[in-house]
Amino acid sequence: MPYAMDHDLAEAWLRAAAAAVEQREEELTALDGAIGDGDHGSNLRRGFTAVTELLDGLEPGLPPGTLLTRAGSTLISKVGGAAGPLYGSALRAAGSALPEPTADLTDLAAGLRAGLSQVCKLGGAQVGDKTMVDAFEPAVAALERAAFDGFTLREASALAAEAAEAGARSTVPLVARKGRASYLGPRSAGHQDPGATSTALLFAALARVAG
Repeated sequence: MPYAMDHDLAEAWLRAAAAAVEQREEELTALDGAIGDGDHGSNLRRGFTAVTELLDGLEPGLPPGTLLTRAGSTLISKVGGAAGPLYGSALRAAGSALPEPTADLTDLAAGLRAGLSQVCKLGGAQVGDKTMVDAFEPAVAALERAAFDGFTLREASALAAEAAEAGARSTVPLVARKGRASYLGPRSAGHQDPGATSTALLFAALARVAG
């Protein structure tokens, strides 16, 4: 049972995230087709495929922060639309905040809080705007509470995944206030936000590898 984020866990998380994106690509694309450009799934799959290729070529034993930072840079360079800069910047900010050679749960929560802050800075979004922040914020808050309460990484990751999934579902009735979906106005209500959905996938991937 992992108690800290080390190289192996960081790599396993990124690979699990890539597998989840590939598995759910059509769903993400369909969600984005309803209120966006219809390319969220394909863009993320292309980016995370490049991340797995990056991981295949890296030297073993790199600190987890380095893995996340390099993965983030890869997403920025490979993914079109808003997803690349947002996810890539989040991973780079999180990775830069993690200590070496391992990060405990408090460190991980702080790193992901830094990643979330970067997403909010870039996109100008907050909870309730019908974006990835609606899943990201509650997931990070769950990690922070779990760290304060002395939970294990496995327990905390499961709570974060549940919070992210609930946050993604909460976007269905919302009217989008940011991003392309905001152009639809009230017609954006009734659809789950694709960015919040993919964010929930990433936290679910963390819960799987930490379990």
